[in-house]
Amino acid sequence: MSNSSTQSNQSALYTLVTVWFFWSFVAASNGILIPLFKDKFELQQWQAQLVDFAFYAAYFVGSILYFVVSGIIKGDVLNRIGYKNGIIYGLIISAVGTILFYPAAELKSFPILLSALFIVGLGFSLQQTATQPFMIALGDPATGAQRINLGGAVNNLGGTIGPALISYAIFGSISADAAKNASIDSVKAPYLILGVVFALFAVFFKLSKLPRITNDEDVEIGTGALKYPQLLLGMSAIFVYVGVEVTIGSNLGEYLKVTENLESSQIAKYVSLFWGSMMVGRWTASIGNFNFSQSTQTILKVIVPFVAFAIVLGVNALGGSAVQDLLPYGFCVVMMIAAFFASQEKPVKTLLIYTACGALTSLLGVIFTGKIALFLLISGGLFCSVLWPSIFSLGTAGLGKYTNQGAAFLIMMILGGAVIPVVQGILADSIGIQLSYLLAVACFGYLFFFGIRVQAVLRKQNIDFDKEVVKNTGKGH
Repeated sequence: MSNSSTQSNQSALYTLVTVWFFWSFVAASNGILIPLFKDKFELQQWQAQLVDFAFYAAYFVGSILYFVVSGIIKGDVLNRIGYKNGIIYGLIISAVGTILFYPAAELKSFPILLSALFIVGLGFSLQQTATQPFMIALGDPATGAQRINLGGAVNNLGGTIGPALISYAIFGSISADAAKNASIDSVKAPYLILGVVFALFAVFFKLSKLPRITNDEDVEIGTGALKYPQLLLGMSAIFVYVGVEVTIGSNLGEYLKVTENLESSQIAKYVSLFWGSMMVGRWTASIGNFNFSQSTQTILKVIVPFVAFAIVLGVNALGGSAVQDLLPYGFCVVMMIAAFFASQEKPVKTLLIYTACGALTSLLGVIFTGKIALFLLISGGLFCSVLWPSIFSLGTAGLGKYTNQGAAFLIMMILGGAVIPVVQGILADSIGIQLSYLLAVACFGYLFFFGIRVQAVLRKQNIDFDKEVVKNTGKGH
């Protein structure tokens, strides 16, 4: 690859990561909407979790529509319209969904609000299906996880800012009275503004000079990708991974209400800390995308996590929250740094170490009480942070002409974010919110199994990303 081509791909990569900001901004903000809607619409916990069900079920429906349309046009949708247009159309669809918040709030209709979130998610489904294979195609597939981690770093900056900003826009302050005085009408302005921003970014992508990239192989439509066991395993892993990530954060409001006696206007800093934990991990993992020396990278892998943690604290301090009680969470950041060095940036080893840590901290979070338990449960965000790119890269490895199709199947399994939080909501209504987090332990346990199994499957096909990544990182990439 020529130097000019490399620079062009780097420029394209930086353009693509901008859209990642919104995915987590909206998803994390659902953690603010859930307790608000539960209170104002007088819902049970499982009913309040329908907020996540509507949002994440859209990814499943969007992927089904992708295959249906591909069948109708007798060709792969993204190869027909191009990855760039896929992102633009997805942004327009999401803009329509956010604008629907206004009439939904005006009518005080929970079903219409859910429908609006569904449409936002539908747009995100198309955006993600286009963006991630696009980013993998910008370089060596073996280092695709590193590029996706860079997108994830931006993604979770949105997740850190979203809860604090949306909470402030809805409640105006963090007092208990603010939650009591808030109304459904309070969601109108922030989501209307968000719709306008989506539309502006659609224009930005239209004017951008992204390369015309499609899958160069003879792309096939249908379900041929399902013959690859790594894809089937990847689909189950994405389902469980998104499920555990979403359920930890989305049930956090109820956990804080029961264990800390907090109102919905007072939970933003903890929801932000959870999604900010994802940012801490992904910023650390994205360092490999930059051409630093090995010694500089080592130093940055210690400094960057604390810089990201400081940003989480700063964002919430600017939002009016007292953050001194969050400082002990720095110990959890130290644990994540140790896990990162131990994983050596190998996809499978990362999966095994991070899922083992996630299972252990979640289990201890169920056993202990108080702030220790709270921080242990929130640290699930640290150990979820880099699982997506590892799963996505391993699940699509070796698919060739079925890569676009495989990516759509994986995006479909974001359905886990719709199902697993509702399951935890049902558990919370029956056995209590703290014990319901045993579901997170089980999810991390399954993902540990996935790491072992997918490695064996890929090695039979002479694919071993762990060895390839070691070779690349040894050259300073």
